[in-house]
Amino acid sequence: MLKKQAHELTEMDQYLFGQGTHYDIYKKLGAHMVEKNGIKGVQFALWAPNAKKVSVVGEFNHWDKTVHPMKRTYEIGFWELFIPDIEEGMLYKYNINNYHNRDVLKADPFGNSMEMRPGNASKVTSIEGFTWQDQQWMKNRKNLDTTKEPMFIYEVHPGSWMKHPYTIDNPQGFYNYKEFAHRLTDYILEMGYTHVELIGIAEHPFDGSWGYQVTNYYAPTSRHGSPEEFMYLVNYLHKHGIGVILDWVPAHFPKDEYGLAEFDGTCQYEYANYLKGNHPQWGTKIFDYGKNEVKNFLIANALYWIREYHIDGLRVDAVASMLYLDFCRGPEQWEPNVLGDNRNLEAIEFIKHLNSIVDKKGDGAIIIAEESTAWPKVTGKTEDGGLGFHFKWNMGWMNDFLAYMEMDPIYRQYHHNKMNFSMMYAYKENYIQVLSHDEVVHLKHSMLEKMPGPIWDKFANLKGAYTFMTGHPGKKLLFMGQEFGQEREWSEERELDWYLLQNSRHSSLQLYMKDLIHIYRTYPCLYELDCEEEGFTWVNADDNERSIFSFERYAQNSKKSLLFICNFTPVNRMDYRVGAYKNTNYTLILNSDDIKYGGGGMHPVEDTKYKAEKVSADDRDYSFAFPLPAYAAVVFEFERKKQKKKVKNNSKKKVLIKVECD
Repeated sequence: MLKKQAHELTEMDQYLFGQGTHYDIYKKLGAHMVEKNGIKGVQFALWAPNAKKVSVVGEFNHWDKTVHPMKRTYEIGFWELFIPDIEEGMLYKYNINNYHNRDVLKADPFGNSMEMRPGNASKVTSIEGFTWQDQQWMKNRKNLDTTKEPMFIYEVHPGSWMKHPYTIDNPQGFYNYKEFAHRLTDYILEMGYTHVELIGIAEHPFDGSWGYQVTNYYAPTSRHGSPEEFMYLVNYLHKHGIGVILDWVPAHFPKDEYGLAEFDGTCQYEYANYLKGNHPQWGTKIFDYGKNEVKNFLIANALYWIREYHIDGLRVDAVASMLYLDFCRGPEQWEPNVLGDNRNLEAIEFIKHLNSIVDKKGDGAIIIAEESTAWPKVTGKTEDGGLGFHFKWNMGWMNDFLAYMEMDPIYRQYHHNKMNFSMMYAYKENYIQVLSHDEVVHLKHSMLEKMPGPIWDKFANLKGAYTFMTGHPGKKLLFMGQEFGQEREWSEERELDWYLLQNSRHSSLQLYMKDLIHIYRTYPCLYELDCEEEGFTWVNADDNERSIFSFERYAQNSKKSLLFICNFTPVNRMDYRVGAYKNTNYTLILNSDDIKYGGGGMHPVEDTKYKAEKVSADDRDYSFAFPLPAYAAVVFEFERKKQKKKVKNNSKKKVLIKVECD
């Protein structure tokens, strides 16, 4: 679709961009199909303040730098040119005679589309004119309090979730965005997930980076089609009630010559200070968060995905690497800030600015931090000294949880606190409990293979683990394939091992996860009070000798509460007794040992009812007894009665969060 206005830059554009507050600068910079004085063409605009000359080269001028020189406008370093008769889909780059008088070819930092790798030219593309059909979804999103809404996220890498058979035209078997939309939506609806989190959408050259080394921040990857087809994917998911979150990487970028690195011959986008501007572990450049134009580039990019593609949330990668100057660095690889400590003060202000703007202009979109340290108030309000994120990945819980689950059950009694310890800090932030892609690669094993024991034990342990995770306060995220017991570690080079579903163990696990997720969505007690202490209490947090955990979850109206009991040893407890409330009935709604889930089928069965009797247990005057199978996780529904005094959490473990390099 053509724009009637010519998109020329103005002095106001220069002022706002220089202040770092031009939040729709992407509508001016880049390549835009316009009609100027009755002539159709493309308006090209670039920011390259230290370039000596710039020209547009492409297949429309045989890549000849002498044909279409650009004009420098304004002191800030804008370059502009209108070229008539260029058609949509044509490839182009900028030939920059840089600060060192060297010619380099650069892709467009604000380009909306790229050619398929290994090519790296930008592609003239309009992102206007798509007919969205998610108006009701977008309207509802504005008014949601997401802390009180269900959120069970399915983390997906589109290039390896499912593939086509090999063909010459599509040797890697990539689904296009439209095909992916239909297959993924059908699966999400069947399983019950509320959101998808998509990995590797912004354009990146190297498949093995999984999309975490981005070269083109404004271009959906061409591996799966065009920007319009990506809009179709988001629109289709929204029409079926599924939220869409993107992984977003403002922490660093790669050194590919055609990308952002040393763009105009100087450190235009990255820190000029080598210690601040280079990440030694990842071999990448670090954005200069002290430069207004760079901050503007990133904040406008966040709003670009939210506004133009209707994205519901951005999960910000590697936040700890932004906050700390010494993140994964040796003593000689970093310098203190002006206050003498290890905080990146400029990055902190950038993050606060980003989150405050998304709050104001994001129409209800959320920002999620992947942050692995004990930095205070990550999800606190910026006006109260917080960073302003809406949610934080709970990496401390994840590390302790996985360490416990990987143990031989005989040793779990000595590490009981790894499972109950997270409740000591559960309400310090708005958390998401995550079992992400990072935990099933690099010889860490798949979730199934992390579990101890022979094959039956592995599946039983995994069902118990997922049940404990689902009952724990906080939103949820699970990486693709782990819901049916993927055996091999994840690789971006191949699709998931869907053939495993022909095996009853794997199909039974998938069924269990389906029922578990549907229970999560059915019962508000599992999400309404995730961020408030009133939503959870331990029944028994300290039964380390038997490695059993029991706890309750409550909704705002106290109706339909749930009791979770997880047995993490291979011992049947034929007369297990759990503390209960007077005059209360308990109905079993889920039992991981059920035969249909691949269990042993020991009683109890679903819909079995128990009534509390006056026998003390777990510091309560009333209780009920039932047979608790080995490795079983069971969930009971009950209606919580009003108590004279609140039952206090009885775990007294101290909080310790470890800092880890991703």
